[in-house]
Amino acid sequence: MEKLTRRGSLTRLGSFLAVAAGGGALLDETTSGNAAIASGAVQCVLTPELTEGPYYIANEKLRRDIRDGHPGTPLGLRLTVLNAATCKPIKGAAVDIWHADAAGNYSGFGEGAASRTFMRGVQKTDAKGLATFTTVYPGWYQGRAVHIHVKVHVAGNVVHTGQFFFPDSVTQQAYKVAPYKARGNPDLTNAQDSIFVNGGKRSMLAVRKNDQGYVASIAMGVHK
Repeated sequence: MEKLTRRGSLTRLGSFLAVAAGGGALLDETTSGNAAIASGAVQCVLTPELTEGPYYIANEKLRRDIRDGHPGTPLGLRLTVLNAATCKPIKGAAVDIWHADAAGNYSGFGEGAASRTFMRGVQKTDAKGLATFTTVYPGWYQGRAVHIHVKVHVAGNVVHTGQFFFPDSVTQQAYKVAPYKARGNPDLTNAQDSIFVNGGKRSMLAVRKNDQGYVASIAMGVHK
């Protein structure tokens, strides 16, 4: 099981902030900056980083679709990176994600060792600070709630290492169809997960269903 690690004091460069707007939805273009913070439209909350875990592979490919043909319900990820000092978007940040496939396997390890690429990829943020990915709803493995790993790089420096989580109720619905149905629900809920209890509430994805599957979004604030 992965262990939580703290990366220095809360004020050190690279501390992560979860930026919540409307319960975790992406920020509206008209509500940003110090005025939005003062009005309460944007709330920046300092959050502890979450462990990288044992399944990271450096130098992942720059690509949007990370499925490599693996089955699963489509999931679109919309990840926004913001300057924590101003809540304005950061262009050109490299967002690096990796997660288990629908069967609970990581590429490069165990039963997924034959490939080092599925469910892994990097995207750079656009002028609005947005990086998007096409993947599948992650599977689960013993001892962990459903999650996605993330690193954010700005100007060549890692400014955040963390994990994203899904509402338990959404996961239960997602796992009612193949190929998830055969494995059933995770053996742990978010509240039982040793990583989630140390900051996961502030890394919760806002998830909505669409005709293809699901779309999940979150806004992250980092120190440049």
